[in-house]
Amino acid sequence: MRVTFLGTSGAVPTTQRNTSALLVNRDGDRLLFDCGEGTQRQMMRFETGFSVDHLFVSHLHGDHVLGIPGLVQTFDFNDRETPLAIHAPHGTRGHLEDLVTAVGTSVSFPVRITQNGPGDVVLDREAYEVRAVEVDHRTRALGYALVEDERKGRFDREKAEAELGIPPGPKYSRLHRGEPVEHDGRTIQPEEVVGPPRPGRKFVYTGDTRPTEAVVEAAEGADLLVHDATFASDWTDRARATGHSTAREAADVARRAGAKRLALVHISTRYAGDASPIENEASEAFDGEAFVPDDGDEFEVPFPDVDGE
Repeated sequence: MRVTFLGTSGAVPTTQRNTSALLVNRDGDRLLFDCGEGTQRQMMRFETGFSVDHLFVSHLHGDHVLGIPGLVQTFDFNDRETPLAIHAPHGTRGHLEDLVTAVGTSVSFPVRITQNGPGDVVLDREAYEVRAVEVDHRTRALGYALVEDERKGRFDREKAEAELGIPPGPKYSRLHRGEPVEHDGRTIQPEEVVGPPRPGRKFVYTGDTRPTEAVVEAAEGADLLVHDATFASDWTDRARATGHSTAREAADVARRAGAKRLALVHISTRYAGDASPIENEASEAFDGEAFVPDDGDEFEVPFPDVDGE
């Protein structure tokens, strides 16, 4: 699972940071979270590819959606035929339809807009799902949690071969699938050579939000939490007034959730030349890895059990 940060600025872009957008490549599935102005150029610049089938919109403020008309038009110019699904909060369909047709023409491929509420399974795949998360902003808004299914336990090849005398072959696959096999006059049960199920990965994207208990719950044990951290603590009043979080508040959410890593985004233009106050403040309040990504940064989300190997 690779996360590419396409836009990490707050409401206004800077020469270093574009407005909000993030792309997750999960085993070939490319999922776009928010689409601020200029996102399609960022996708070209950082070579993520355009084969995006799902766009998850956190809310309709311009710095999160004004890239949609241009991206859709580029898809159209490239003779796209496959559908594009846009997932967004309840009550936003009409505005999104206006954005899709903002250039005055219909597009040549299907665009399907789904409206969702907190707790909804927005996308259900064979090995993972994306769930909507309740957040607290100044408008209808959602965060999103990508949660993978449990993986099979580890197969103990050494025990299978050396202790039980099972030669490599189809029986290994059957045991790993959870099926018993007959060998040397006895029935070998899968649990004799297969360990307990291993957790999948969890990625959480908040969009713009105040710190909330719902995000703490959704991000429990998250391998990567991408959280609004618009301001440092000396601008706490401004954060409250505008429905954003400070770096310390984001770090507190990550700490309480037991998240392993925290990416701080939606950085105010006050820190255009130096985002270290954001990163330093979060690092003081969170024992895990806290960082402010630059546009174009990629992050490989490891499996939970990899760290202990």
